[in-house]
Amino acid sequence: MKSVTILGATGSVGSSTLDLIERSPEAFEVVALTAHRDVAKLAAAAIRTRAKLAVVADETCLEALRAALAGSGVEARAGAGAVCEAARMGADWTMAAIVGTAGLKPVMAALEAGGTVALANKEALVSAGDVMTAAARNHGTTLLPVDSEHNAVFQCLDSTAPDRVSRIILTASGGPFRDYSHDQMGAITPAQAVAHPNWSMGAKISVDSATMMNKGLELIEAFHLFPLRADQFDVVIHRQSVIHSMVEYVDGSVLAQLGSPDMRIPIAYALAWPDRMATPCERLDLVRVGRLDFEAPVDWRFPALALARDALSAGGARPAILNAANEVAVAAFLEGRVGFLEIAAIVADTLARYDPAAPESLDAVLAIDAEARAYAGERVKDCVL
Repeated sequence: MKSVTILGATGSVGSSTLDLIERSPEAFEVVALTAHRDVAKLAAAAIRTRAKLAVVADETCLEALRAALAGSGVEARAGAGAVCEAARMGADWTMAAIVGTAGLKPVMAALEAGGTVALANKEALVSAGDVMTAAARNHGTTLLPVDSEHNAVFQCLDSTAPDRVSRIILTASGGPFRDYSHDQMGAITPAQAVAHPNWSMGAKISVDSATMMNKGLELIEAFHLFPLRADQFDVVIHRQSVIHSMVEYVDGSVLAQLGSPDMRIPIAYALAWPDRMATPCERLDLVRVGRLDFEAPVDWRFPALALARDALSAGGARPAILNAANEVAVAAFLEGRVGFLEIAAIVADTLARYDPAAPESLDAVLAIDAEARAYAGERVKDCVL
């Protein structure tokens, strides 16, 4: 049996991972499950999977968790430190699916524990790519991508011979506003932005898809996952979300990974790797799909993508600042405090005003993240809807 820990077990990715594990209970042993504060969902999953440990990051929820787990034999703990302890328990395979910078320390703990870490937390490599990949090398940890785009590249890429690869092409749906005029984009509401046309995702990730910041973050993440230069990564809009990414080789051949837009497919590939496992996902019917369309992103419509490209090229602390400012701006938009077009403007302003030295440790990354959030927060106050 493969022992498994899921960091962020109650979110979209965590729930999909649990779905796969519970379909093959003879193949997996659950070591630990963590959540931020969703006690009911966490406790139910821990009891169903007979997990050894359940951890809630919000310490005020500990007593509720203990009550929900009473008599089950599942140990309950709470706090950020306890989440990191869960990550260090030495599971064979750890899903890192805690959203945002809250997931950085748990990811690092999992990397330092060895084994295999399936990474669904974009911020780990965007904000701390050099630090995280160095930790993986130093501890002999296998790092597997779970994002559908990076997982697709992983399936198509001959990583033993990167000199044979000319470029990696990440596909993007373009989000729900890919045909909007500038005036229309200025009137976008949070309810519209979270309604992704193809994927079922959380609010923050859905907004990132709408601005295409998610694709910018994925460019940075891909740079740390795959041994190519920054200028060898491209983005194309592919409305149907059938091709999840492509790898172009020097001879002109292009390998693509196709599938239905269901996160259980890339999760299953990472969960069973180097093997494959059956999933209940809908099979791809190309005849029904009928056509596959591609187009280049329009610069004026998606300024966040250009900001991310610039941050990737500059390196150092720039990606961490980009990510922190975006999190602040998206949160303010979802709260109705700033307009949709202000998201990229807040990120650009923060990048213009704050330029520290490159971080060499996770603590340095977190310090830069905190400072960038402060700058972005001040810029949010200047916005008037």
